Amino acid sequence: MRRTLLTALAAGVPLAAALWVPTASAEPANTASAPLGCRSLPVKAPAGTKVESVTVVGHAAGTVDVPPVTPLPGAQIPDVPAFCDVTVTLTHPGQGDHAKVRVWLPQQGWNGRLQTLGGSAYAAGDYGAGLAAAVKNGYAAATTDAGVGTYIDTGWALTDGGKVDKALLKNFASRSEHEAAVVAKDVIDGFYNRPASYAYFNGCSTGGRQGYMEAQRHPDDYDGILANAPAVNWDEFEVATLWPQVVMNNEKTYPTSCEFSAFTDAAVKACDPLDGVKDGLVNDPARCDFDPRRLIGTKVVCDGRELTITAADAAVVRKIWDGPRTTSGRKLWSGVPIGADLSALAGVTPPDANGVVKGAPFPVPAAWVRTWLEKDPSFDLTKITYSRFTRLFEQSEAEYDKIIGTDDPDLSAFRESGGKLLTWHGRADQYIPDQGTVKYRERVEQKLGGTKKVDDFYRLFLAPGTAHCGLNNGSGAATDDLGALRTWVEKGKAPRTLPATLVNAEHKTVTRDLCSYPSVSRYDGHGDPAAASSFRCVLPSRH
Repeated sequence: MRRTLLTALAAGVPLAAALWVPTASAEPANTASAPLGCRSLPVKAPAGTKVESVTVVGHAAGTVDVPPVTPLPGAQIPDVPAFCDVTVTLTHPGQGDHAKVRVWLPQQGWNGRLQTLGGSAYAAGDYGAGLAAAVKNGYAAATTDAGVGTYIDTGWALTDGGKVDKALLKNFASRSEHEAAVVAKDVIDGFYNRPASYAYFNGCSTGGRQGYMEAQRHPDDYDGILANAPAVNWDEFEVATLWPQVVMNNEKTYPTSCEFSAFTDAAVKACDPLDGVKDGLVNDPARCDFDPRRLIGTKVVCDGRELTITAADAAVVRKIWDGPRTTSGRKLWSGVPIGADLSALAGVTPPDANGVVKGAPFPVPAAWVRTWLEKDPSFDLTKITYSRFTRLFEQSEAEYDKIIGTDDPDLSAFRESGGKLLTWHGRADQYIPDQGTVKYRERVEQKLGGTKKVDDFYRLFLAPGTAHCGLNNGSGAATDDLGALRTWVEKGKAPRTLPATLVNAEHKTVTRDLCSYPSVSRYDGHGDPAAASSFRCVLPSRH
């Protein structure tokens, strides 16, 4: 699946999240049970909605063909057991929306659990890969499209009159995810004649944000929420991730991807030993103080051409790593983490016939600024000055924080409901800086009485060298995150570490026990640097 995403990136159409399939091990299925037939089911409308239609389609055991959804091609998920696909279409009377909730029900061997799948970028839900994987693992699976578009389709954002469609934005932000939980539980109860024993939410990126929104606003929906690389602080980081383009346009300097890679490689090499050993991983990019000016004058070969890194190139990289600031120097948000792929947000076009290169903005923040802030999908982003950027950042906060910010630190109701929240975030996340997640966790600690009390129900793990949604997506990095969450929920055993396989800067596989925040991994001083057994979790001295 990672290869699928890279193909899309190579075609010049990047995407906020990898096409990511859960890989948690399945509960042993009861294959002796008689298969249940697909049939029409009555569905109770969630509060404030009307059920427009219910369709039920049976699928024989075999391969599930996932349709192509721009910019990704189709996929095939083999060995999926027979299931019933129930689609419930909801509307909010008077608002003109039509949101679909899909529930896939194994006809045999159900493990008694619900797993709801989140979305990616501007897609609210899953198109079949995650649903099929969940069914393979014995779950009844659910997702919703919230009545909006696909990954990079934002044609739904504005009304014909050019105003923000507040009903659809509300669906995408929070409302439809809650309604999907209500519908899925109702459908499961009706189909199996008993409710799900446990309900889980599983998402990354936009899906991670949805999981946090569920914990914040609908704390009784799920027993366990797996919310990785979460797009929380949406109103802030979406503008902040346009900063690399603003920098290049204002500095009139557009480094190539080869030059960006040279800066990243040099920084990783310089800061790799900070955790006590050279292992190809930067354990804490925030501690890395590599000065990009050290590369001025360095020769880089790119596509057969020898390029020389300039002071202007170094200045651009310094600003991107540092993150957005006001013209007076006030910090607005975190920059791209050192070790992450700079060209993901600082993309450029190939040289035209005259050798002119321009910025190629990442579609997600570009759409947010053009459509929701400027209310003009054709707005020229190259016109954004540093001072205008600050105004856009503050406008986004003012207009959208309460709708889609997903940054309320009061998780007391979720804690009191008995829910468990588990998150990992890649420290080399090229799209969503991990520091936003760290700051959110710190705010929860301040609100709810400190680290130990928060650890009772919410744990965060930071994965060195890991890109956006980079575990369990086919890149070689992996962890059984859903399995760890399930053990926590069902057996009361909280994960002190999250065993993971990572890929370092030399593209070699290493094992690590990801530490529960705020602990960090430190080398013991002996043993194989590629083995988790050579490291231990310690509290950083500054915490």
